[in-house]
Amino acid sequence: MKNNPHNKEQTTIHRRIQSEFGEVRIDGFCAPEFNTVLETFEKNFRERGELGASVCVTRNGTPVVDLWGGLACAETRAPWTRDTISLVYSSTKGAAAICIHRLASKGLIDLDAPVAEYWPEFGQKGKEQIPVHMVLSHQSGLVHWRKKLKDDALTDWDYMIKACEEEEPFWKPGVRHGYHSASFGFLCGELVRRVTGKSIGAFFRDELVEPLGIEFWIGLPAQHDTRVAAMMMPGRPAEGDPAPDVFAMSAAVPDSLPGLMFNNDGGWARHQYSRAFRAAEIPSVNGYTHARGLAGLYAPLACGGKLGDFELVDRDTLARMGAVASAGYDEMLLIPTRFGLGFMKGFDNRCWEPANRDSLIISEEAFGHAGFGGSIGLADPAAQMSFGYAMNRIGPGVIMNPRGQSLVDATYRGLGYRSNTSGRWAE
Repeated sequence: MKNNPHNKEQTTIHRRIQSEFGEVRIDGFCAPEFNTVLETFEKNFRERGELGASVCVTRNGTPVVDLWGGLACAETRAPWTRDTISLVYSSTKGAAAICIHRLASKGLIDLDAPVAEYWPEFGQKGKEQIPVHMVLSHQSGLVHWRKKLKDDALTDWDYMIKACEEEEPFWKPGVRHGYHSASFGFLCGELVRRVTGKSIGAFFRDELVEPLGIEFWIGLPAQHDTRVAAMMMPGRPAEGDPAPDVFAMSAAVPDSLPGLMFNNDGGWARHQYSRAFRAAEIPSVNGYTHARGLAGLYAPLACGGKLGDFELVDRDTLARMGAVASAGYDEMLLIPTRFGLGFMKGFDNRCWEPANRDSLIISEEAFGHAGFGGSIGLADPAAQMSFGYAMNRIGPGVIMNPRGQSLVDATYRGLGYRSNTSGRWAE
């Protein structure tokens, strides 16, 4: 992914279009069969309020769409360039999960073994027998922390690991599932550290980023700060618009699971622009990359686990990565969700009341992870396709935004897929 494999069958794009933020530029390339992605990308700027974004699609490991455009900062009107990166929030969880599966494929970790086998201090307060796979599938019950976290806690690795060790599950492990919004990354990251002796950021760099030739950081070096797009948070909902239950519950019941997720967060929302936050390894929320990095990370998983001479995981591990591991009502997000072992699977809540329609519409074979406000990386092994989308204007809800989902939809249309009766894309 280091070099642009642009060939004569791909159309080079240099366009200026009108957006909510004035005239902006779109650049990149697009294979003709994916013109629907280009058209949708432009429409996102013209009609859906996109500020700045990138989208990338690979087939058989080769990029067929690589587009970027808009503004990296609304205030300064700095353009979003090919090298612009952004904070992709929970899309980082997919990277953390891939690290665990890389270790499993190498025989260095057993997903069915207790976490405490690798991390003895974890084995207390009802956590002695929690297997690694329950952490990955959001079934461990360690959805958050009851103890009040100190200010800027997420940047203090030792503090957060001790908090994980001292916490009790919120339910009997395995009987329910609920999104491990912040704890997921620390649990995965400490497992990586205990098994390899490396921090998860270093392991990710050495075992995945460098062999794949992509740009993706868990813990951003200071020299890349000038490349980071400024995030634009959503405004207040229009008067009369209902808030999703997860937001309403967090405000109404502070000690509920959503309340803990949003109110006992160590102030990360205030600190997310600080150098300390960017430098810290917070594998749940602070990955920095662009669409090319997201699509490049998942490209080997779209190609049988191997890209060129680099085998990321073996085929047995890949099959387990793509299987559904937990499904049903999510105790944290308060909507039905489906997860594999560390990845989101498709789920369709569009028939729910308007406030709770967060969905991820992909094929049954696909898996990946979305981030707060809309970013996403995914692999579809059946289509040999990987996809990445990164942006800086946060969308509604807590999963996909309509701009990102529209690009996923356009990609599947370019593949010749149709939406089936279950709300998923199929051949």
